[in-house]
Amino acid sequence: MLHFVGLNCWPSEVCVEEKVGGASYLVPRVRRHTISVFVGDESGMINRIAGVFARRGYNIESLAVGLNKDKALLTIVVSGTEKVLEQVIEQLHKLVNVLKVEDLSSVQQVERELMLIKINAEPTYRAEIKRLVDVFRAKIVDISDDSVTIEVTGDPGKMVAFQRNLSKFGIREIARTGKIALRREKLGASAPFWRYSAASYPDLEEKRPANASMGIENKVYNSELSESNSSGDVYPVEQSDDFTIKPVLDAHWGVLNDEDVDGLRSHTLSMLVNDSPGVLYIITGLFARRGYNIQSLAVGHAEAEGISRITTVVPGTDESIYKLVQHLYRLADVHEVRDLTHIPFSERELMLIKIAANPSARRDVLDIAQIFRAKAVDVSDHTITLELTGDLHKMVALQRLLEPYGICEVARTGRVALVRESGVDSKYLRGYSFPL
Repeated sequence: MLHFVGLNCWPSEVCVEEKVGGASYLVPRVRRHTISVFVGDESGMINRIAGVFARRGYNIESLAVGLNKDKALLTIVVSGTEKVLEQVIEQLHKLVNVLKVEDLSSVQQVERELMLIKINAEPTYRAEIKRLVDVFRAKIVDISDDSVTIEVTGDPGKMVAFQRNLSKFGIREIARTGKIALRREKLGASAPFWRYSAASYPDLEEKRPANASMGIENKVYNSELSESNSSGDVYPVEQSDDFTIKPVLDAHWGVLNDEDVDGLRSHTLSMLVNDSPGVLYIITGLFARRGYNIQSLAVGHAEAEGISRITTVVPGTDESIYKLVQHLYRLADVHEVRDLTHIPFSERELMLIKIAANPSARRDVLDIAQIFRAKAVDVSDHTITLELTGDLHKMVALQRLLEPYGICEVARTGRVALVRESGVDSKYLRGYSFPL
């Protein structure tokens, strides 16, 4: 039998041998790529990026979006060949006001994602569940008569292992963020010290006009970004030591926790959708066409095979959000939409923050991190990278305290949320005295 080799890959690509019908072919190796995209925020930005993948049939395996009023940092995980990666980057440059693009796949990186998982918990099994929680360094965030909600952070492998160990108890719901990643700093490298001013933070209690929160009137507030070329500044996908643009986000991106005089507030929506190419593009397109602004977005695998959960924060009145939910139900790929705003729910966000800290300042940074229960996940002779989970106010407070040392990079997920089966919400208990 004759064997021949067909060259189906580019010279720069890594190929593997594949046998089909007795013949051997060299085909490009498929691998997961982690892409960090730092862009100037503008109306419909997420929809335009999702459209790049949808029109070419690329399925986004994981997406984490950190947003604020004039910038956004997206961490995208997509499977494909080296040629696929080049095409995606090229198209992103054409469609988006790109400040920086970096491929983190080929460098040492700190990668993390966050998962909230709700499981059945009969009293006889709670001791075993608690042992598993301790082994995986997770936290119990809610408990009821027959269920437990657990928060866990780590790399994707840890998430899968934890989920498998809990599956025997019966998994009710899962809410996962996409993966976020930061490059590990090399020992002996020059200290990257970039000042980050606290003046960019808006007051958390500041009242914003109602029309400033809707997508139709959403615009780029940073004058430098708004005056830039529409095609954006295109940078090569290489190690970015010499780049002047650093992906640092404001901690607060305009979430309205309390209702204003016009009835406007931020609503937390949880959606179950099909895990297939183009679904995110369809959903974000609906938001853009109807004039709704997305303040937070987290996309991850749900508890069922082939289903993803999208958790998003959208500003609006109760009436306008009700109309949005009805429009979402008309989409074929949407299975369920829940507005969690007016019921008790557990919410968490995840942040990786890299601080410029020489040996003399390292102790102070670690002391601050300990107060906030943040974990040091990487250290070099000139930087410390911390991992933090919590709500919005906790993120803001830590980031403000670390500003004097110099913030190098920030990677952040959106909010994930699950309903509290216990029915207890601490915000309803504030201001009430309890008998001792």
